[in-house]
Amino acid sequence: MAEGPVAAKGNRLAASSSTYLRSAAEQPIDWFPWGPEPFELARRTGRPILLDVGASWCHWCHVMDEGTYADAEVAHLLGQSFVAVKVDRDENPEVDRRYQRQVGALTGEGGWPLTAFLTSQGEVFLGGTYFPPTDGHGRPGFRRVLQEVARLWKEEPERIRENAQAVQAALERMRSARTGGSREAHALLAAVLADVHSSYDPAHGGFGTAPKFPHPTAVSLLLWDARAHRRALSDERARETLVRMADGGMYDQVGGGFHRYSVDEGWHVPHFEKMGADNAALLAVYTEGAQRFGDPRFDDVIRGTVGWVRAVLGDPAGGFGSSQDADNAPGDDGGYFTWTRAELKQVLPAEEYRFASRFFGVGTDGRMPHDPDRNVLFRMLPPREAAEGLPFAGRPAPVLAHVVEQLQAARGRRPAPAVDRALYADINGGFIGAFARAGLVLDDPTIVADAQRAADRFLSQAYSEETGVAHRIEGGEGVGRGHLEDQVALAAGLLELAVARSDPRYLGPATRLLSLVDREYRGEDGLLRDLSPRFYDGPSVGGLSEPSYPLEDSPHLSANSGAALAFLRLSGLVHDESWRDKAAALLAPIGSRVAQSGLFASGAALAAGWLATEPVTVVVEGSGPAAHSLLRVARTTWVPLCAVFAERPPPPFSLPDEAAASSTPATARALVCFGDRCAPPVTDAASLRALLVRGAPTP
Repeated sequence: MAEGPVAAKGNRLAASSSTYLRSAAEQPIDWFPWGPEPFELARRTGRPILLDVGASWCHWCHVMDEGTYADAEVAHLLGQSFVAVKVDRDENPEVDRRYQRQVGALTGEGGWPLTAFLTSQGEVFLGGTYFPPTDGHGRPGFRRVLQEVARLWKEEPERIRENAQAVQAALERMRSARTGGSREAHALLAAVLADVHSSYDPAHGGFGTAPKFPHPTAVSLLLWDARAHRRALSDERARETLVRMADGGMYDQVGGGFHRYSVDEGWHVPHFEKMGADNAALLAVYTEGAQRFGDPRFDDVIRGTVGWVRAVLGDPAGGFGSSQDADNAPGDDGGYFTWTRAELKQVLPAEEYRFASRFFGVGTDGRMPHDPDRNVLFRMLPPREAAEGLPFAGRPAPVLAHVVEQLQAARGRRPAPAVDRALYADINGGFIGAFARAGLVLDDPTIVADAQRAADRFLSQAYSEETGVAHRIEGGEGVGRGHLEDQVALAAGLLELAVARSDPRYLGPATRLLSLVDREYRGEDGLLRDLSPRFYDGPSVGGLSEPSYPLEDSPHLSANSGAALAFLRLSGLVHDESWRDKAAALLAPIGSRVAQSGLFASGAALAAGWLATEPVTVVVEGSGPAAHSLLRVARTTWVPLCAVFAERPPPPFSLPDEAAASSTPATARALVCFGDRCAPPVTDAASLRALLVRGAPTP
């Protein structure tokens, strides 16, 4: 008789640090966490491995957990013929990355939950995403799938080998197809910009069709292009995308913050999970939008997003959790975030209900497909139009604020979706940078202080000069070393905080992290691999023997492009051309691999744009109202690769020689340098804004 599992069901997951794994501890399945033990058991027993990869925020993961994996027959079939492994994709992104690629090569689909069948060597031979317990949703039932996989494994092992070999061959073809055809940085930039414009949705803003994801890096690329080439169309499309996302149901009109994506083209009905990584990236690009366009609506979105992050993800000891679930109970689908007319009438006085119904489009495009009585709130009309014919027609703004306040209070009495409070370095790096910049633009030092508290916690608990930053903080210590994305994201965030604070305590660690990236993560063709061979301390089992180079935005900025951007940002802050050279050297092989990636190469294209952009340094000297006015203009004017300092920053920051040699003024003034060339000092705010908007003076 084959050897069977030896642990009581669920015991292995009950004490896991992962919220997602702990939630599965009560399932009638003998789950293993990722590690060598299940692979060894699969070898000893001659069984295939079922791999489930999901996350605490994932709606369909919950559906599969609550239905498929709670099914007694499914549990029996798994226990009889398989070794079951469950992975949290946030905790083990390196595992998810490799198996998404293998399943995608086999089936052409991916996402979460990721369901894969592996050999004991970790090779995929069958896979998919969500499976119901019995046939339904246009998918075969998992009971039937498990029975057929078990039969194939026993009776047709040659089919298993052929499938596994086909996956590996497909991966090799994909790797070969992405090599060669290298483009110079300027050619890559032009090609990706053309693809971004061709994928733009002129009816609703954004890119592509349903389901529609935000692509914040593509918006940043359009903003860069508009300034660099005086291209009004790029400006218009960047602004329209930001406006339409902010007005849609993807932005939480009551609680602030962004849901993950929209299921429709018009941004009306979202997929309701709220991701830390998404909100950090969107907060950063809305800060750029606020600087570029001066639109108070963008300021409101920044405040709303910061407010949600603080209230929901903020950790009292510093730092930010990773996500908020879409659901608040089994079988829920957006109930916490949506409203019926009866619920709105119960909360709002009659005239305010009429106003809110018009303003938020109740009964129109925001109706939930599975329950049309429930509505996602989105901005259908301007406040003044929604208030026409009502007693407060001339003053809709305070009424809107009161409506939102009442809805917030009512929603606060509902059971809230769970929050994953795990502290990940990559997500916190994104928040550190976004909070630092947003606090400067809004002139709110408390937002910058939140960024500083997060940075201080990671530097004290998870950072080492020798090995970099760990993937997460657990029990006051760093856990999980050697992930590229953590080093890049935290370094980029620390650079923005260093500028905001004019503080070398953050510039030094950022520089050391990027030095580690440059030295320890190099792989094929000089690209950056996702794991450091020397520092990675996770179990190298299964598919982890496959090298991985994160090159395409997904739509999050890829780690390779993020590294190139961070190298260029650091070069401008310390005026060291060697960092610019490293960025240029990295962009060459990136360009050869993402030449056909279009919209998903926006990060690489933005780095190519920055490579052609002179860094800008603004030093405001003096004190009093005049100096404050100059500082506000400098911080609220959008200029790429710009660093604004109140007074001259200390080393290792570096100023162009001309600025460094200038004498201390008697009155408030701004020194503005484009690269190594400095304009004459500016003493009034209007002239400073004009200079920054105009750009470098002719030599």
